[in-house]
Amino acid sequence: MYRDNGEEIFVIDGHVHLWDATEDNIKHDGGEEFIQCFYDYHTTFTPEDRQWDISEYRKYGANRMVEDLFANAATDMAIFQPTYLTDFYTEGFNTTEQNAELATEHPERFILNGTFDPRDGEDGLEYLEKLHDKYEIPGVKLYTAEWRGESKGWRLDDEEAFKFLEKCQELGIENIHAHKGPTIRPLNRDAFDVKDVDDAASSFPELNFIVEHVGLPRLDDFCWIAAQETNVYGGLAVAAPFAQNRPGKFSEIMSELLWWLGEDRLLFGSDYALWNPDWLVKEVLEAELTQEHRAEYGVEWDLETKKKVMGENAAELYDIDIEAKRRAFQDDEISQQFGLEDHYASEEPAAADD
Repeated sequence: MYRDNGEEIFVIDGHVHLWDATEDNIKHDGGEEFIQCFYDYHTTFTPEDRQWDISEYRKYGANRMVEDLFANAATDMAIFQPTYLTDFYTEGFNTTEQNAELATEHPERFILNGTFDPRDGEDGLEYLEKLHDKYEIPGVKLYTAEWRGESKGWRLDDEEAFKFLEKCQELGIENIHAHKGPTIRPLNRDAFDVKDVDDAASSFPELNFIVEHVGLPRLDDFCWIAAQETNVYGGLAVAAPFAQNRPGKFSEIMSELLWWLGEDRLLFGSDYALWNPDWLVKEVLEAELTQEHRAEYGVEWDLETKKKVMGENAAELYDIDIEAKRRAFQDDEISQQFGLEDHYASEEPAAADD
């Protein structure tokens, strides 16, 4: 429970990965380009004294992930968002099965999402069912620009994609996270375009479409779609680190989002390990909207808004009882490991470390 001006904020990191981009796992030049592009984003937005060496960035492992996410209590829970990239990486970059090892070790702390790719046809539908049966996944992460053989992407509004969304609806997989953000080398920019969310969201009103990275750099398109489709949400991964070194841009992005979507449809995400929540949560919570933006948009980045965006909105989508979690965390394995028992038991938890 992060403490902001004396108030508790339960933080659910809505976008984390446990990846392997070691040279031994790379089977295509695209795999090396991909991790180098990730690292460029990391060094651009991370404070210089918090930047990782590229060697540890390639594969940091489960132990470091748990420590980075939870040790200083900046984050209380996290949601795994897989990115397979099996054309680039022999064992995949970040698969559901790989994430599941850590998620099943700490089920109170992690939510495990799966994925689908409509280009896999009937085999893909069977795989989606197997993921649901084995792990009871409540959501999927979709990567529409992923290469597959000769194909360099797919669309959410394709007929084949609709078959998979129908299967999600049938299985009760309600949360559809789609990467609709910046291009990562060597993937194609157009394959991440946000426009295909429109028809998918209106065709499946019982599903929640969480647009990761809020469509950046296509924020305007995203906002117009989300304004009319009330089952469309914005994931703040990539937008969040602007709070650190582009505070004016962060104010602009958040003001647009709060004006168009309101405070109930935005979800914090660190995009770990692109960025680390041990500094990012603090930067986001201490950020301020400019006076000009507050006056123009009539919105506030105040305590109640922060509570919703940083955790309560994700809790609503994933049926998480925050108070029950707080009680459970008073003596769970992670609290014992990092000495957080008093933190969760106290009425006044300590602030996260700087």
